[in-house]
Amino acid sequence: MNTPVSAPGARADEPEAPPFIERRGKPAVPPRRIAHVVSVSGSQAVAVLERESGNQDEARVEIGQLVKVPTPLATVVGLVSAVSAPTPASGGGAEDIRLIEINLAGEVVDDPKDGRLSFRRGVSHLPTIGDAVLLADRYDLTRVYTQPNVATIEVGSLFQDAAVPARFLVDDLLAKHFIVVGTTGCGKSCALTAILQRVLEAHNHAHIVMLDVHNEYPTAFGDQAELIDPTNLNLPFWLLNFQELSAALTSGDAYHDAEIEILSDAVIAAKRRYSDASSNRQIARRAGDSGGVTVDAPTPFRLSDVLSFIDEQLGKLERTQKTLPYRRLKNRIETLASDQRYSFMFGSLTVQDTMTDILGRLFRVPNDGRPITVIDLSTVPPEILDVVISVISRLAFDLAVWSKGGLPMLLVCEEAHRYAPADAGQGFEPTRQALSRIAKEGRKYGLSLALVTQRPSELDTTILSQCSTVVAMRLSTERDQQVMRSNTHDGALDLLDFLPLLGDREAIVLGQGVGMPMRIKFADIASRGVPRNLNAGFSQSWSKPNLDRAGLEAIVSRWRQAGRERNQG
Repeated sequence: MNTPVSAPGARADEPEAPPFIERRGKPAVPPRRIAHVVSVSGSQAVAVLERESGNQDEARVEIGQLVKVPTPLATVVGLVSAVSAPTPASGGGAEDIRLIEINLAGEVVDDPKDGRLSFRRGVSHLPTIGDAVLLADRYDLTRVYTQPNVATIEVGSLFQDAAVPARFLVDDLLAKHFIVVGTTGCGKSCALTAILQRVLEAHNHAHIVMLDVHNEYPTAFGDQAELIDPTNLNLPFWLLNFQELSAALTSGDAYHDAEIEILSDAVIAAKRRYSDASSNRQIARRAGDSGGVTVDAPTPFRLSDVLSFIDEQLGKLERTQKTLPYRRLKNRIETLASDQRYSFMFGSLTVQDTMTDILGRLFRVPNDGRPITVIDLSTVPPEILDVVISVISRLAFDLAVWSKGGLPMLLVCEEAHRYAPADAGQGFEPTRQALSRIAKEGRKYGLSLALVTQRPSELDTTILSQCSTVVAMRLSTERDQQVMRSNTHDGALDLLDFLPLLGDREAIVLGQGVGMPMRIKFADIASRGVPRNLNAGFSQSWSKPNLDRAGLEAIVSRWRQAGRERNQG
């Protein structure tokens, strides 16, 4: 009864097990019979645990372990999702009945190409009552979780056997969007870094843009990263579409509609003036410009021409009430142009058509040995942060479209719920639209999203539903857990019930980016570069003096220099 059952189709000359490099962790689990099937319903099976002869201790079975059920035509594999004893023994020598519930996920069959065993998702040959249930051994785990002839990256190890590497399928992971979720402190940033480091290690010509809102990643990728912050960021205002530009330049009060109308006329007039004075008119015409000017076209213009247009209109008006929107708009533009915090967008004294240079640096074309751009947004003023994110996201999509899919890119969004909140009445609508468009259409043009959030319940559900791979780390709130269940379609949803119990760097991975659902532990990346944690911990910081008067004065000086008071107009 304890003899292992060979998988159907196994070849006599097939080695018993491939060579493995032993690692720290649990010992390899032999392929022993542990139970037999007593019920099959849909994608789930129920089996009764068996006791070994002369041994009162049945095999220890844990949630998330991989098991296999040999059938005449294939070996069905699944994950243990529950363990129970519905009829515990009442004494008198009776034995209790112990059940395991199994989520069926795939099967091992003969590969028609070479006759060897291979794993595939989906189950064509369901097990039936009485079929033996075996614990998967290391060979089984490797066959299931390591797809042959497919590009993969190793990000850690399996929870079931630490000697078996956890691998992600690169093309399915990147081409179909993925999301990393988990509460603060569970290791989301380290998990994301581990994934991206492995991707970059194997792909020197990648194009990755990371929106870093907390300045965590400047040291995570070493010399492979192009580091951008507001001091060296160049994102001129004329790259903004009109919706983004109006959000930055107009107020949201009763004069909003009037200011929008004035700004639209002023921008068109300014673009015409620049076009008329430009020495590049022939170049523009060769690029397909028939001479028409639109308010959304990414063509250069001068703020001074916008102000001149407003002054001209003010000279034609007499009534004070009618001039108020003009004066407010003018004051706002002058304030932004003189505020150092906005110098990366409004501070340039000269206007040149540098769109190619800007796109090349942001999206690493060519990457010059730096395939990832880390954009530090931590010091960008909050009132314009959404505009900056919207512009970068929109430019990424437009570049992907105009390159006709010839420039595969990955856009990484930290704190994604801030950019595209679930509540349609919150957040900046252009940012939500840009990310939603990438989520729904980006894969057609080689543009993918990597989202990171601690509150998936606050993320736009349309964007969340487009993520084909979910890396779920510890989640403690029921609302977040429920959202992940409702937006994840896989054969192991019961595993999400254990999200509150996961340890640091542990995750349950579901979706198309892995061979099948699995519980993993991410590798320790301390020696490869980790996200920066600006908080050293209270116990360490408070054990010695941490800031003197001179240091405080220096902070105040930088504070005032970077954040001078602005007129509200």
